[in-house]
Amino acid sequence: MNAAPADQIRLLDVQALDVRLSQLAHRRKSLPEHAEIESLTKDLTQLRDLLVAAQTEESDCAREQTKAEQDVDQVRQRSARDQQRLDSGAVTSPKDLENLQKEIASLAKRQGDLEDVVLEVMERRESAQERVAELTGRVASVQAKADDATARRDAAFEELDGESASVAKEREVVAGTIPADLLKLYEKLREQQGGVGAARLYQRRCEGCHIELNITELNEVRAAAADTVVRCENCRRILVRTSESGL
Repeated sequence: MNAAPADQIRLLDVQALDVRLSQLAHRRKSLPEHAEIESLTKDLTQLRDLLVAAQTEESDCAREQTKAEQDVDQVRQRSARDQQRLDSGAVTSPKDLENLQKEIASLAKRQGDLEDVVLEVMERRESAQERVAELTGRVASVQAKADDATARRDAAFEELDGESASVAKEREVVAGTIPADLLKLYEKLREQQGGVGAARLYQRRCEGCHIELNITELNEVRAAAADTVVRCENCRRILVRTSESGL
């Protein structure tokens, strides 16, 4: 393949722009905020699960407390009715009076036991409420950190994407000045060779594979016409000659 020396040199410009685009893409993918957001998101998921569990426990305790308080109230009302009967003098039979007094005593003990249950449930509910408050604060704190990391990532995205768009536009302009067949070969080699399709021959060394040409290879390059598209014998990339090639 033949191409004007100037076109071959412009190919190095395209290569430099492609390298820059790859670097920007790598920076975008490797932003430290990615790992930070992933870690914070994992923490948030765990904290939210704990918060839901604590809220469920608090809700269960609230229902249990309501039920226990209702039981206490029922016993209290029944005891009050029995005491009223006792105080009214309506019950005159000694046996009935004895039974009524025993029932009042039994209800008093039952009421005491139920009130202990209420206190125990209230303590568990208070503990659950404290846990809910603590976890709510922790969730808010981690969420704020995640929001901050996301904002920093998005700002970095905007900057990198803007620069990439500018470089891509410049690349399009430069590539448009290169013969189609040469550009097609370059693109094919770039895909095969890890993003580098053309390299400068500098001081007898290919800057693509960084291997110095032997004397036979140098003589072949020296003998090639200026418009001949030379390939590196080692890496097969397009080898662009310049005044600093050492030929």
